[in-house]
Amino acid sequence: MGKNEKASGPSMDSELTAQTLERAARELLERDGVLGGLNLREVADHAGVNRGLVYHYFGSRRDLLRSALRRNVRERIAAIRLQDGPTPFAERVRHVLKSSIRYASAFRLAMLLLLDGDTQLRLMPDLERTQELFRRDREEGLIDDDVDLVALHATLQSLTVGYVLNRSRLAKEFGVGVRELDDRVVALAERLGTAVDGPSRDSSGNSANSSKS
Repeated sequence: MGKNEKASGPSMDSELTAQTLERAARELLERDGVLGGLNLREVADHAGVNRGLVYHYFGSRRDLLRSALRRNVRERIAAIRLQDGPTPFAERVRHVLKSSIRYASAFRLAMLLLLDGDTQLRLMPDLERTQELFRRDREEGLIDDDVDLVALHATLQSLTVGYVLNRSRLAKEFGVGVRELDDRVVALAERLGTAVDGPSRDSSGNSANSSKS
């Protein structure tokens, strides 16, 4: 299909059409899961766009998924990233889980790219900054000195990704609402997070440095 050829679809504007195709891909992943065999023709049909147009904008499924994942990457990182000041790990766990749940579709895109063999994807785009925050928290006595910070970070990432990807299915199998399960999992994860508390955490769970903030 030539670049100047008119195509059917919701809009002639290239940016809007690209967004429409990306949204269709996310919706199909939501409906069928990451192993549902997403293909470009199905995306075009779901978006109501001429099939040739999806190949015009995206040469492959991987290109489409990468574009969709980049769409709100700054907003997503800003929402999930940890605050700069000294913070008890349990509070960081709660923040990461609750924030990540809002972007479940992005996690599905990332997992499909991994399954597709993408070697460019970074699971932890804020890795260096987060590790530095953990080191500062340990220096402040909020994390025990003997805690392996790499393992701590990997555990938090795995907990977050695993739950966000499976929460709907888990809720169905447990016979509870998804929102209810979210609240219960976040509460327990926060409680488990206190296992790495350092000496600056008092028995009430408050930071000894809270007066600084």
